[in-house]
Amino acid sequence: MSTYAWIGLGNMGGPMTANLVAAGHTVRGYDLDAEACKTAATDGVQIAGSIAEAMDQADAVFTMLPKGEHVRSVYEADDGIWANATNHMLLADSSTVDIETSRAIHAGSQERGLNFIDAPVSGGISGAAAGTLAFMLGGAPELMERATEFIAPMSGKTIVAGGPSMGIAAKICNNMMLFIDLMASAEGSQLAEALGLDPEVFWQIASVSSGRSWAQQTWYPVPGIIDTAAANNNFEATFRTDLARKDIGLALDAGQSTGVQLPAASLAREHFDELIRQGLGDKDCSLIVKNLLPDGVVRGWNPKETESAPSAAS
Repeated sequence: MSTYAWIGLGNMGGPMTANLVAAGHTVRGYDLDAEACKTAATDGVQIAGSIAEAMDQADAVFTMLPKGEHVRSVYEADDGIWANATNHMLLADSSTVDIETSRAIHAGSQERGLNFIDAPVSGGISGAAAGTLAFMLGGAPELMERATEFIAPMSGKTIVAGGPSMGIAAKICNNMMLFIDLMASAEGSQLAEALGLDPEVFWQIASVSSGRSWAQQTWYPVPGIIDTAAANNNFEATFRTDLARKDIGLALDAGQSTGVQLPAASLAREHFDELIRQGLGDKDCSLIVKNLLPDGVVRGWNPKETESAPSAAS
């Protein structure tokens, strides 16, 4: 059994560490959010008071954080990951970050003689809970076998994408495709209903036809069709709009730096920006369906219920 240090115990990191504990491993977790720590502790994670404490005698150190700036900060801090890492440890970042941050962490780790891989994931909160995430790995070839062993309790599929930062490159491109597919499901669902099609019948047709996609199967933005849809729960977030906006922005930045034109991704960004402008950045990204109708009224969305709900801040 191995000892893991885990930095970031939020919606993804929490269930991922729970699967590691369930597999018999020791996990020491660190997070600034007290509620996230409390939840992780109930799953058997040992809560550390500092990054240094979490990393003491660890075999692997994983980060799962919201943005590149957070990843940089925990690596670069005076008492951060680089300050406490040894060449015995495998360092892995499973966050979705910009290419520049990933390259910087690779370079900084190499300069210090440390073993780092980028290991972003796909599969969302449900995949994290089920231990079926797809991991995309980037880094030195000699690290991949060991990394795959550490990842196994959390993963349904692990794919080596290539050298340094190729994992995050794959994740950025994949998420861009996801959000474009989400736009297709949003537009198709609303047009079908406006034309008089039974919503469930149309979903069944799309499911065996060329309109099928992961977004259509998992995030379909109409209530009462699939259990995993946020539309069943007033669009409470399974994937927050502001985080979707961050991810699509990473793709557009990459497109700008490479000269690749990404008009569909630009349209997805506009959808997310509109929801954020309305103060709905914390709602599920599938609420873009609201942008498609003149009055913004869609089934499954009750803004009054949101206004009356207690604050989730803690």
